[in-house]
Amino acid sequence: MFNRSRLNLAHWFALSMGSIFTLFTAGLYYLQADDQLNTFDENLYQKTKVAATKVQHQLEQGQWQVKLQQGTPRSGREASPQNELVYARWYDANGRLVQFTGLQPVPEQITLNNPVFQTIRVSVPTALAEGSLKELEERSLRQFTVPVKHNRVIIGYLQTATPLAPLEADLSRMLLMLTLGVPITLGAIGLTGWALGGMAMQPIRQSYDRLQRFTADASHELRTPLAAILSNVQVAMMPAFKAGEQASEQQQCLAEVEKAAKSMGGLLDNLLFLARHEAPMITATLNQKIDTLDVLYPLVNQYQNRALQQERTFTSHMPKQAIYIRADTQLLQRSIANLLDNAFKYTPSGGSIHLRCLTQSHHAVIQVEDNGVGIPEPDLPHIFDRFYRVDVARSRQTGGFGLGLSIAQQIVQAHGGHIKVSSVLGQGTRFQIEIPLGYGRSKVS
Repeated sequence: MFNRSRLNLAHWFALSMGSIFTLFTAGLYYLQADDQLNTFDENLYQKTKVAATKVQHQLEQGQWQVKLQQGTPRSGREASPQNELVYARWYDANGRLVQFTGLQPVPEQITLNNPVFQTIRVSVPTALAEGSLKELEERSLRQFTVPVKHNRVIIGYLQTATPLAPLEADLSRMLLMLTLGVPITLGAIGLTGWALGGMAMQPIRQSYDRLQRFTADASHELRTPLAAILSNVQVAMMPAFKAGEQASEQQQCLAEVEKAAKSMGGLLDNLLFLARHEAPMITATLNQKIDTLDVLYPLVNQYQNRALQQERTFTSHMPKQAIYIRADTQLLQRSIANLLDNAFKYTPSGGSIHLRCLTQSHHAVIQVEDNGVGIPEPDLPHIFDRFYRVDVARSRQTGGFGLGLSIAQQIVQAHGGHIKVSSVLGQGTRFQIEIPLGYGRSKVS
């Protein structure tokens, strides 16, 4: 699916960019050809002016007598492709041929409405050794016809021509370069589109993979408490018990149902939180000026009571000064509570959990440390992944689903902070939250 989408992106990118590039290349070739032709015509015009200065004309008995000097153009076998004149022709005011040098004109009369510059095809003899001639060769010529005036009266027309071979050679070379360059460029555009398509599809693919993994994990995790609820309800509905035994068994089954329901309720709460905060959190709620101690003291009281009930030691170390940050109180409390819950779950009876708060490098630092079972080093890079659990069996016993640390990290990152973890297997774990200070530190009055 993703490769097909990537191919479509590359295809449309190459098609659009290739069309633009092809049109640009065609326009460039047209402008370059037009510019070179104008330059070529200007050179022909200048050479015709030189030839016109060598035309001798005089009025005899009411008729203009014109004489073209021999050698005015290099014509016939002397014609050169380097923009030299192939012929020069003189026509009278009525367009009839009077005199010419170079190639003989066919026909011998011109129409007076001919354009000034023309491109024509003529047969030109090519010189061989010892002055002999071979068969006529078709060549393209650029022809120029200009009226010649005397006292503002047209006395005739001078017509010259020069080979287009140099211009055609230049344009052929340019066309060859463009013909070779366009496919190569289109290939490069296609490869670029494929690479850019891959880069564009990468975040989508990662999101899709996370969604698939999330759906699979959520389905698996929801199946377990639902199975427990179903089995216990079925046992509670069986009438094959004595009155005393039935009541006792029903109480136990209902207790298991309650436990499974609470577990599933906690999972659904976490899933709902992740769904609501998948997009960036609202900045206004994260930008409130709060004292970190106001976040921590309610948690200290709550978990001291829990430590007494679960036979664990819970201590805290708080500064005497207020530590102001910009944060949402409830979200930050949830993040720290998830770390404390994790510490209580994986610290055996008689163990200790410590909560401390301090400032370091313009950050408020909150540490949760325990001397519990610890985390194996290979698992440390993955503990913030959703539904990831180091010990699956123990997590099921303690009611964990592997979402608490992921939620804690998401909340801390939304506040512009980061969370670190260090652990030694069998000795304990320390989580450290660092959030930038909001308005500095101030003395509590």
